Amino acid sequence: MNTRHHTDQAREFEEYVRTRQPSLLRSARRLVADPVDAQDLLQTALLRTYRGWDRIGDKRLADAYLRRVMINTRTEWWRARNLRELPTGQLPDVPVEDSTEQHADRALLLDAMKVLSPKQRAVIVLRHWEQMSTRETALALGIETGTVKSTLHRALVRLREELEAQALDSGAAAPTDRS
Repeated sequence: MNTRHHTDQAREFEEYVRTRQPSLLRSARRLVADPVDAQDLLQTALLRTYRGWDRIGDKRLADAYLRRVMINTRTEWWRARNLRELPTGQLPDVPVEDSTEQHADRALLLDAMKVLSPKQRAVIVLRHWEQMSTRETALALGIETGTVKSTLHRALVRLREELEAQALDSGAAAPTDRS
């Protein structure tokens, strides 16, 4: 990579971080409870995203890419922490919340999202994960609001089909909407 291209890439990334950092930090805070861990998560994800910045062809999808990096990084951290055993001579008296099912549901959903196109994934993440309005999603992706609505509809139909197929393959009942 020539020096000029590298410098342009660095400036482009710096501008991206400057404009998107507050929103990205909010996303990190949704992924981890501790504010310091959220900042660490974002910084780690920014470093990893910078290394792959030139591979992101459509920079309008950079937020979705970076959020995916944050999710993967958080998962790596969670696995690393859960692999450490902490021996104790006494069991706790209070019940410990078991979030295994919630993590399994999330992993199942993230796996199912692999069948979606990048555009469909971006719409799903922005509308449902980031809770952006249809208009905000359209602006973020540079598309019309009608396109957001139709893309979201098709993506949700495809996700349901995929989740049902996975449930049939595993012999389990399809996940239900718990809202």
